[in-house]
Amino acid sequence: MSGTRAPAGDRKWICVFCGAKAGADPKYVQAARETGRAIASRGWGLVFGGGRVGLMAAVADAALAAGGEVIGVIPRPLLAREPGHPGVTRLEIVSDMAVRKQRMIELSDAFVTLPGGLGTLDELFEVLTLRQIRQHAKPIGLYNQDGYFDTLVAACREFVARGFVLPGDIDFLIDAPRIEVLLDRLFTT
Repeated sequence: MSGTRAPAGDRKWICVFCGAKAGADPKYVQAARETGRAIASRGWGLVFGGGRVGLMAAVADAALAAGGEVIGVIPRPLLAREPGHPGVTRLEIVSDMAVRKQRMIELSDAFVTLPGGLGTLDELFEVLTLRQIRQHAKPIGLYNQDGYFDTLVAACREFVARGFVLPGDIDFLIDAPRIEVLLDRLFTT
């Protein structure tokens, strides 16, 4: 994680981790669109997984439609399963999932996690663990739409209660039920 940072300039780059699927309820796609618009409306750039599927497509399309800059990072082997987003400002094709996560972390000033599945949780816990061991000090947010992450947050608190995680390491998570509130808090806490 040392050395390489977000693209030069004053623009903040927000990495959004989210599902490659749209989810069972249309509210998740709507929230992804709100997230993309909200990031672009602040003059921030979006970093995402590079796919043209699910919530990833929704967040990227909304940011682009709002005039934002968007960088996608997608592993070459994944291109056989999900197409890369052709309309982004820049699409980086990398060798594998580990390199994808590393590159997304390098490009970003903060992280926002939307609803998603196992890959989304993998990305979230990667940045949370790297923050825990002080490899970065970037903000980490959970868009806790309709309590989607309530059980995850409760599990993390249980890790603390049972002595496996220090309380301060869970306090890195900024949890908010609305995207505007979460984005307002990213760089102020």
